[in-house]
Order: sequence, then structure tokens, then C-alpha cells
Amino acid sequence: MSQNLETRSFVDEIRHFDKSSFFDFGHPLLNRIAESFVKAAGIGAIQAVSREAYFTAIEGAGLESSGGLPAEISVDGKKPHRFPDLRGETNRKSLEALVMNTGKESLQWGLAAGVYSGLTYGLTESRGVHDWKNSAVAGAITGVALALTADDKSHEQIVQCAITGAAISTAANLLAGIF
Repeated sequence: MSQNLETRSFVDEIRHFDKSSFFDFGHPLLNRIAESFVKAAGIGAIQAVSREAYFTAIEGAGLESSGGLPAEISVDGKKPHRFPDLRGETNRKSLEALVMNTGKESLQWGLAAGVYSGLTYGLTESRGVHDWKNSAVAGAITGVALALTADDKSHEQIVQCAITGAAISTAANLLAGIF
């Protein structure tokens, strides 16, 4: 059976989605970074828009003005984190702000995925083994890169992001063998 695009069904495309690659830049490292970036950027955009839709629904229901936000959403009684400047003077300005902030968040997610994926690949190739040490180093460097994209950069935040990235990445690597 020929497996060219004309004879493959949509179901066949979905089944082979993980096995094929979006890009072919001639080197596995570049392919992996680009694919990770694109996939995570899409997830970041969906997350950003859905978060804004949720907070808009909360505000529309009147829960925000009455102070009735559930404890798991509010932080010390403060308003939840929202996109800055989203409530523009017109719908056009609000839409522009939504698009700009969604793009920024997509870029952050893509950056994190691309850096992490590239580092784990590079460390695995250079050390000859993929273990928790590679994950810890890649997670820490990715955490630093992500912290540097934040608006309020501080030494403490950069160190905290590095430690958090290393811890999450190491835990994911160790737990991957269990499940």
C-alpha cells in the first residue's frame, strides 16, 4: 500500500502524527527544538486565551466586584493576574492587547520548550546517557531563561526559577521510569 499523502486517510495521519516531524532542517537538534517550540507555543496561546476567558466570565458574573472569588483563585484577597491593558477604550484596543499578550505568552512557552528540548538532546549526545542529571541541568537553565522573560526580574526570582525548573524536570525524569 502506498503511503503518499493522496492515499492516506485522516485517521492514518493522526496515527502517525507522533512518528513524523513538522520540520526537516537537516539536523535532529534543530528539528527537535523547532517542533518543541511550535507545539508548546500553541499550548501557551490556548492557555492564555482560556485564562482570560475564565476571568472575563468571573467578572461578568459579578463575583469579582463582590469579593466572592474562591480562595483558590484569589491571592491574599487581591485580583487575579490578568493581561495588562486588556480593558482598552474600545474593543479594538482590547483585542490588540489580547493578541499581543497571547503572543508574548506563546513565545515564553515556546522558548521554554525549545531550550529544554535542545539542552536535553545536546547533553544526551555529549554525555552518552539520558539521566536525571541532564534533566536537572536542562531544567535549571530553562528556568533561568524563562525568568529572564518576566517583567519583574530579580536575582531571587531567577534563582527560584532555576531551582524550580531543575526540580520539576528531575522529578519528571525519575517518575517517567515508574509510570
